[in-house]
Amino acid sequence: MKYDHLRKQLEERKREIEQELEQNDHFGFNRGFASDTSSGELSQYDNHPADSGTELYEREKDIALSTHMQEELADINYSLKQMDGRTYGICEVTGKEIPMERLEALPTARTVVEASPNQSASDDRPAEEDVLQTTEEEYYTGSEETEYNEQNAYEQVASFNDTSMTYEDSSLMDNKDGSGYVETYENFASTGIEGYTGDEKVDFQRNVQYDQYMHEQENIKEEENS
Repeated sequence: MKYDHLRKQLEERKREIEQELEQNDHFGFNRGFASDTSSGELSQYDNHPADSGTELYEREKDIALSTHMQEELADINYSLKQMDGRTYGICEVTGKEIPMERLEALPTARTVVEASPNQSASDDRPAEEDVLQTTEEEYYTGSEETEYNEQNAYEQVASFNDTSMTYEDSSLMDNKDGSGYVETYENFASTGIEGYTGDEKVDFQRNVQYDQYMHEQENIKEEENS
């Protein structure tokens, strides 16, 4: 027959898919992810979320590939049925004979190229491209340069995190010479593990903060006496 070599090709591919699908059934694709027979875990309770996420991603990928093989198997069975009914190689839309070149490239083809529903590619693009394009347009506003300049990649990425470490309406840590949000005397005054038990139990460290504090107190006394 005219399509004998294509029948052999389809039947061989059919056997391969059926073997793979039968083998995949042993991995528990038809059972829930949290099932012990599927994931190999007695419980998901003590698993780290990242580990469970990785396993779930791999599981979803395997299921998607399995679904794709099932769809391919259905197309193969349909084409073999057409061969038995002697309708194989006839376009289902125009009624024209499908060229042999197309059938050899895609044995499960049901239409000629002109009648194929997959003529145009989707115009949908990833959302990330909008951000990159906007960033590039803003960066090169008023410039003749249109291509992305990788030398400025770090500056563009770092600009998204260019925020102050100081909250609004809070005191400025930088103005306290690294003392933070504690009282000034806490930088040089210390007590034992029991806490404050009297002035005689307080130790003073003669450091830079101590000298600055004493100098400020002297200035305050001079202003009061003047």
